[in-house]
Amino acid sequence: MNQLLRDLDTGARIGLLIVLGFLAAVFVGPFIIPYSEVEIVGSVFSPPSAAHWLGTDNVGRDLLARILAGGQMTIIISFLATCGAFAIGVPLGIVSAILGGWFDLTVTRIVDALMAFPGLILALILLSALGTSLPALLLVMSVLSSTIVFRLTRAVAADVAAMEYIEIARLRGENMRWFLFKEVLPNVVPTLLTEFGLRFVYAAILISSLSFLGIGVQPPYADLGGMVKENSLAITFGRPAPILPALALAILAIGINLVVDGLLKRNADLDLHK
Repeated sequence: MNQLLRDLDTGARIGLLIVLGFLAAVFVGPFIIPYSEVEIVGSVFSPPSAAHWLGTDNVGRDLLARILAGGQMTIIISFLATCGAFAIGVPLGIVSAILGGWFDLTVTRIVDALMAFPGLILALILLSALGTSLPALLLVMSVLSSTIVFRLTRAVAADVAAMEYIEIARLRGENMRWFLFKEVLPNVVPTLLTEFGLRFVYAAILISSLSFLGIGVQPPYADLGGMVKENSLAITFGRPAPILPALALAILAIGINLVVDGLLKRNADLDLHK
């Protein structure tokens, strides 16, 4: 871990501090703030004060408590959806690269069909049919993100599958589990780790967009995208209520992107020195 931190550039270290600070705020903050995310504690769109540092929202709830809870909800859903995407896309990508033939053709055509639709529109269609429950939300987000993960994994695994040691393993008669966990997966992990950060940001933006459109996280629970929609009228009163949750999402995305960029540069430097 210390060696990894030393290898990262300044931008990546700043991004790591941003991400760690954001995580600490959203997971520790709700235990410190004296108000819950659903508790009405004042009048509508009250200005910032000593009792409510960021003011109140459209129904009088503490805005800081809502943002911390909304950030926590966004991170948890985005993380679970990204894990689901990798659980679907990585094995399929590796198996397709190794087997080829009709299996690779079939899976690739299904992925191409899914990617032909704009992600947000397809999510709206699927969630309208499946409902807006949390399991349905996670399933749809995982499937949509898995298409990119599949394409990347298949491309990287195809390069690995062309190596001589893979052919030797085939001649030894190794099974698919051996290829998956012993030969290919360890060689594609660095690329997949950086892609995980990008998919996480995509999931955070997607869940916020869906909540803004009313089919994501449902009230009274907080979500950064839903808070922008709920407090949109505050602009007419000169209050920053809809801007602050959007700013929180932007800070998280910037921090993760800085870390991912640093990891990409580090991997490129390692490949250059091989």
